Amino acid sequence: MNRKVQVWLPLLFSITLIAGMLLGYKLRDAMPGKKFFSLDKSHSLQEVMDLIKNKYVDKVELNGLTDTAISAMLGKLDPHSIFIPAEELEKANEELAGSFYGIGIEFSILNDTMHVLNVVPDGPAYKAGLVTGDRFIKINDSLVAGKKLAVERIKKILKGSAGSKVTITYLRNGGQKTAIISRGMIPVSSVDASYIIQNNIGYIRLNKFTQVSYRDFMKALESLQKNGLKKLILDLRGNGGGVLDEATAIADEFLDGDKLITYTEGIHLPKKEYRCKKPGLFEQGDLVLLTDEGSASAAEVLAGALQDWDRATVMGRRTFGKGLVQEQYDLSDGSALRLTVARYYTPVGRSIQRSYKNGEKAYFNEITNRYHDGEMNNADSFKDDEAKVYKTKKGRLVYGGGGISPDIFVPADTIAFNPLASKAYTRGIFGDYAYLYQLQHGEALKIYKNPSDFNARFWLTNEDWNAFETMAVKDSVLLNKISEREKECFMLQVKSSIARQIWRNEGLYEILNKKDSTIKKAIAWLNGL
Repeated sequence: MNRKVQVWLPLLFSITLIAGMLLGYKLRDAMPGKKFFSLDKSHSLQEVMDLIKNKYVDKVELNGLTDTAISAMLGKLDPHSIFIPAEELEKANEELAGSFYGIGIEFSILNDTMHVLNVVPDGPAYKAGLVTGDRFIKINDSLVAGKKLAVERIKKILKGSAGSKVTITYLRNGGQKTAIISRGMIPVSSVDASYIIQNNIGYIRLNKFTQVSYRDFMKALESLQKNGLKKLILDLRGNGGGVLDEATAIADEFLDGDKLITYTEGIHLPKKEYRCKKPGLFEQGDLVLLTDEGSASAAEVLAGALQDWDRATVMGRRTFGKGLVQEQYDLSDGSALRLTVARYYTPVGRSIQRSYKNGEKAYFNEITNRYHDGEMNNADSFKDDEAKVYKTKKGRLVYGGGGISPDIFVPADTIAFNPLASKAYTRGIFGDYAYLYQLQHGEALKIYKNPSDFNARFWLTNEDWNAFETMAVKDSVLLNKISEREKECFMLQVKSSIARQIWRNEGLYEILNKKDSTIKKAIAWLNGL
């Protein structure tokens, strides 16, 4: 009997296995959108790609076509779901990391020559002996002098893995030198400036939210407290957002208890709350938050939380209006997809995402339209959506659906941001002039102890202005017909750029803030004026 079972046992197993596979196939096939061992035709997108590959008249770079197709598909979803090609992914990740590996210099291309504008203190280039004013001839075996190389191309050559070496051949005082530099981690601070702006009023400018922004912010806040901080101006103008967790961690420093900071929710992502977890360093004390049309995403999370809890007075102009949360998914070919997976909501439940039903172009043009529609100069030009009204803890009305509207409106300085100034800025004229000025007047500039001393005692001469005007003309920026008010703005930009050459962004903003109408209003409000 046992022998008969042993003979038939393999056959019984085979029949059972086949029956199970057939049953599973039928069950799976009955489920919507599911196929098991499917031999169905390829998706139409893949069919088209195959036809192009095998039938098209000319040779085609299929990877480029695929990238374009993916981007077009994402464009039908929302303006913030994006595809990042493999060659751009490293740069995109660096922006969120708050650091990169390189040699630690700031440079500019002047007359087809690469000039070192600044050297990061204690960085690899600093340790190798490079100084401001050095001019590069070669990077490894690549000639960079006298060649019109793109700035991004040079940056790519200078960057590399930690500890890897790069050989620099450069000119200094007419002599040729060589340095072998080991690449190291170069931090990129999220804090542009942090100082006591008046009496016990502190100022912190936060430019983005990277993976180390909370650390940068805490270092600045602790330093200000040691210097007598009682009231604070937190400047988020132009802050395009970034890492959400960093923004909520900073919010926790201003809010007490276990207050809700924000929550996220999507069809495939269950509701997730972000709450205060610990005592904060600045839960008491007057706080002004500065915003404008460039404040977006994580910056709006922070502004919305502090406004909803009546913890801060939001001052400036309406924020960008981005209330969508993206997650990054790395793809098999080295590219990545940042896909919108949820919306975020402020503590009282408002979504501040602007409508994008008219398409991506109209969505981003809306920011430019604010200038044409008068919103930048008149608070009444923008009407909050009365259908999306909420109340803060103290009963103040706040609105959703179009960014964070400020509690106190401050119009834009349209003279300071005229087309000529923008052109001069984008072409690097201010920075290049400041660099050359420092090279020519380095010893004279050493008499200034700090940015405040520089601001009080340094003035550009008519000769200095003429030199700047001549330099601008070479870049097709004609300044001979500007008004006196416009000239004052240009002179301020030049002066602040020279301060930046000496004290980096701290110097830049200490000079600019002296004439900034929003900063003046914030100081007056904190002083009860």
